[in-house]
Amino acid sequence: MNPQVNKVIHPNKRRKWSLDKKEALEGYGFVAPWFIGFLIFTAGPLLFSLYASFTNYDITSRMDFIGFDNYKRMFTEDPLFWKSLRNTLYYVALAVPLTTMGSVILAVLLNVKIPGMRWFRTIYYLPTVLSGVAVYMLWMMLLNPESGLINTVLGWIGIEGPAWLTDPAWTKNAIVMMKMWAVGGGMLLFLAALQGVSDHLYEAAEIDGASSIRKLWHITVPMITPVIFFDVVTSLIGGFQIFQEGYVMADDPGAPGSPANSLLFFNLHMFLKAFKIFDMGYAMAMAWFLFIIAIIVTIINMVMSKYWVHYEGGDSR
Repeated sequence: MNPQVNKVIHPNKRRKWSLDKKEALEGYGFVAPWFIGFLIFTAGPLLFSLYASFTNYDITSRMDFIGFDNYKRMFTEDPLFWKSLRNTLYYVALAVPLTTMGSVILAVLLNVKIPGMRWFRTIYYLPTVLSGVAVYMLWMMLLNPESGLINTVLGWIGIEGPAWLTDPAWTKNAIVMMKMWAVGGGMLLFLAALQGVSDHLYEAAEIDGASSIRKLWHITVPMITPVIFFDVVTSLIGGFQIFQEGYVMADDPGAPGSPANSLLFFNLHMFLKAFKIFDMGYAMAMAWFLFIIAIIVTIINMVMSKYWVHYEGGDSR
């Protein structure tokens, strides 16, 4: 009887194995274009840039291995490296919390059920879909110290407006103010999170006599902390990559980052090293240093999130 059972079972096992193998091959076939593209356009250039950061690569003729000389020069011989790093850290420290808080406040205000609210949501979201360079040119006109609309309005109420983009003390603050104008993207994210907060929580709080501020602080904010965490992490990573503002909105078009290098952000300094004087090896060393900073900041956020990020199940993860 055993031989007969084997004759019946083994063909089925072979057919099942063939079917599983076919499905696996089909799956690999669908994944293959992405995987090949990842190797060619992401992993390959990433590894090449890591190696090039230890060379004197100039794109055209040189690529000699020089060890840690680029990193040594970055920390000890390039004063603009520290200037660009301070500019970037200042911008990130100011822009990220302000834009996050602005997005949350705007989302709370636009979460009210009144007629015409959809139009207001659309109006506040529109700045995020406008072209970057066009927006920068618009703000350069608005921030003009002599004829700009902002200083004109300030003059109407007796305030002398600063020389926004021509005074090194105000340039980064002007960029942050411009970023506050475009918080509609974050607003949409938080608005979706607010719509998922159960009304029963607010009803129970009202029965207990909680005020609007207490409901906001003890119900609304804790319930959307996962989205706040996501926004903070992505905003930090994006903030470290700021580039166009310093390149386009410079006081002197021939000197990106002006005036007095107050808008010389880290990515802009790296870009100038790479494509203005073709010191590509040094620029790639800067890129890896920035990558390490972003990784460290992200890890710190991940570790600290367990103390303030709350999920629906009641656990902080």
